[in-house]
Formats: sequence, structure tokens, C-alpha cells
Amino acid sequence: MNTLTISEAPRQTQVIRQTDVLVVGSGPGGLAAALAAARSGVEVTLVERFGCFGGNITAVGVEGFAWYRHEQTVEANGIGREFEERAKAMGAAVPESQSLSYELDSEGFKLVADRLVTEAGIHPMLHRQFVAPIMDGDSITGIITESKAGREAILARRVIDATGDADVAVRSGADVYKTPVEEMQGASVMFHLAGVDKKAFLEGVKADPQAYKDWATGEWEIETSGKEDDMFSPFLGKPFERAIREGVIPEHLNTISGTWGAVHDSGELTYMNVVHLAGCDGTDPDSMTHFEIEGRAQAMLAIDALRRYTPGCGAARLRNFGMTIGIRDTRKIRAAYDLTENDVREQGRFEDSIGIYPEFIDGYGVLILPTTGRYMHIPYRSMVTPKVRNLLVAGRAIGGDKIAHAATRNMACCAVAGQGAGIAAAVSLKDEQSLENVSIARVHKELERQGVRYQ
Repeated sequence: MNTLTISEAPRQTQVIRQTDVLVVGSGPGGLAAALAAARSGVEVTLVERFGCFGGNITAVGVEGFAWYRHEQTVEANGIGREFEERAKAMGAAVPESQSLSYELDSEGFKLVADRLVTEAGIHPMLHRQFVAPIMDGDSITGIITESKAGREAILARRVIDATGDADVAVRSGADVYKTPVEEMQGASVMFHLAGVDKKAFLEGVKADPQAYKDWATGEWEIETSGKEDDMFSPFLGKPFERAIREGVIPEHLNTISGTWGAVHDSGELTYMNVVHLAGCDGTDPDSMTHFEIEGRAQAMLAIDALRRYTPGCGAARLRNFGMTIGIRDTRKIRAAYDLTENDVREQGRFEDSIGIYPEFIDGYGVLILPTTGRYMHIPYRSMVTPKVRNLLVAGRAIGGDKIAHAATRNMACCAVAGQGAGIAAAVSLKDEQSLENVSIARVHKELERQGVRYQ
């Protein structure tokens, strides 16, 4: 490793904004946090490194927001459900192929998010990368960003880390746990196709329907509760198995397989989640550089296989990639309470619940769908960092063990946590209480006002 260092000259950084609540990152968790705090009556600033809000939905292209939903599913509703309803109303959603949910259009949702942010009176700050916290002892008082404008400072009374990787938390001195790279869930490069014959494609699906038990391949096994095994899944595996047998795809790329999201009358086949990249560290830019390039190369191999071996895909072509690789797993905080496997499997209940989440586990070889009405609570304490004051963590970096993360990492759960975090931040300011001592009863009252089920 190169140990050469340089010394940077001391410098003054201009404070360009002061705000009540500062949310860093605008994925499902951050966007929900900012909206919830603003709707609670405080001033909110939302910082995002890309040129759009929405995170995994828009920047990565993960369009299946609530693909777990079935007739018996019980949900928190709130802002996460509003994402779906507003997208439907704005023509940016279509029925999802394997559930009772709607798939969000990754491009159209950029406009949905813009409108939500504008309507809520949130101050938007796109194209700014978080680089450092501003600390006063053990209290965070703002952040430093870098952009085309150089270094800038933003001061805040409360900060919500919704970066997904606990970037603010770790640099502020919070305890975090990073999954060993060899154990991390694989990253994905998402892509969308054009030129698909919808009728022929769906006839092919009907002629050879796939179920969740078919997710088990020679590369990985899937643990289910049993009830999922024979349920329909938009799974594509056989075209890639044949491509390997016939030398179209190299034999070692037996990880290429997965699901499609929706097929449109226009000939678009969207949310192609078939590229799985083990060993990608989402906190290491060199690793991400390698796997962005590798993932796009694998996607083109997958498209070639689909053209050859999948009905309706003979004239398929790449429409677009997501603008960045999709990361499922990096750092998580050591929270005041870390969720456990037992909590997510056995309907954990907490007095400080800020929202419920259906019994949906997807990751580390486990797939359990919420088809029986079971659900868990998300505790407020799982977003509290004991070592850093004025900071909450929302999204997939909340505290929890491996199997807990396989539930809470999902976008709809990130929105539940984000809405709770935004409300708690606002209530703490209005009551002049620390985040550690915020009134859960007051948080519950505002959750109810905003239409969130938390019990």
C-alpha cells in the first residue's frame, strides 16, 4: 500500500446554509425523512450527490419498490405507499409482475420526487458530495460538501444520515460494523431493454412458468418458509444456462440469472436484475470502478443470451443502464438497539416502534414473502447512534444483524425508517429535547397524523 501523504494548507470554508434538519442522501430513506420532517413543520435541507432524488429507484434503476405485496400483506403505508400512489397518478408506474404492487418507472420517478420535494418546501441541494462532518465535541452540527463550487459548509440542528453506507456516522465517530467483503450480498448493475415483442415474451413465460423454488441454482440455494416455493416468479435462468452450455457465456459466470420487472406495450422490458457481482465493496471506489465495468460487460452477455434463447427477445437491445451500480450491503451502525434475526422472523414488538414492516426477508440466501399477515416493528432506537449526538441514521444502515439487514435493507423498509427519523428529528426540535430523549408518544402522534401504522 502506498503510504505517501501530503499536507493540505488550512483553509476557511464558507457556510452557505443553516437549517433545522439536514438529510444527507435522497434514496427512499432520505427522501421519506426529508418529507416527513418538512411536513412536521421544520426547515429541511436535502443533500444529494447525484442530479436527481430517489437513490436506488432512480439512480440505480430498482423499480420493484414493493414486490413483496400480496393479499394478506400488512404495511405501514405512509410516505412509502405515497411514492407508489403519486407515481401511478403521474403515469410513472405500471402493475408489477409478481405482486399486487406497482413498479415505479425509474425515469418518471425523478419527476415524482421533484414534485414531492417542491411541494413540501424542502431546500434541495443536488450535485453535492458529503466529505466530512462538522463536530462540536460529540455533537454533529453540520457537514462539509464538495461540488463544482468547491468546499461548502452546511450547519444544522439535526442531521439524518441516509447515505446507505453510514458515511456521516462513521466519520462522526459512531460505532459501525462493516460486513466482510466475502460475505457481502452481491452488487448489481441494473439495465432495461427495448425492442421486445410483448405478446411473444408473455406467451413464452406462460408456456414455461417459473416459481420461487427455481431461484435455487448451481451457484446458490434459497431458504424459504415453503409457502413461497410454488408461487409465480418472473425468473430467468434457463436462457443463461443454455448460453453457458453453448459457449455464449463463459462457464464461470453462472451467477447470471434473475428477474425481470415489467414488459410494456412499447416493447420495453424493464428492471432487469440478472447481474450479481460478488466481492464488490460499495465503500471502495476502486472496487466499484472494477465492478461497474464488469457488470456492464456481463449485462451485454445476458442480452445476447436473451436474444438467442428467449421468446420475444430476438430484436431486443439495450435501452439504458442505471447511472450507478446497486449496492445492497456495506456498513451498519451499532445502534442503541440492533435488530436481530429473531426480531424479523418472529414479529418483533417494541414500545418505541416508528413503523411496521411485513415479514419480508430477501438476502443471504433467505427469501420469505409476507403472505400471512405477519409483520414486525421498526424500533426508533435502531436509528440512534449512542456516541454521536444530534444524528440519526435512516435507510439500510440502521442497526441489525445479518438476517435483520436482509429485511431492513429493502426500499420500502428504508422509507418506513426514514419517515420515523424525519418525524423524530422534528419533534425533538419542537420540544427542545435531545434525540436520545425525544418523546415517543409525541412521535407516535405525528406518525398517526401522517398516516403511518406503527403498531
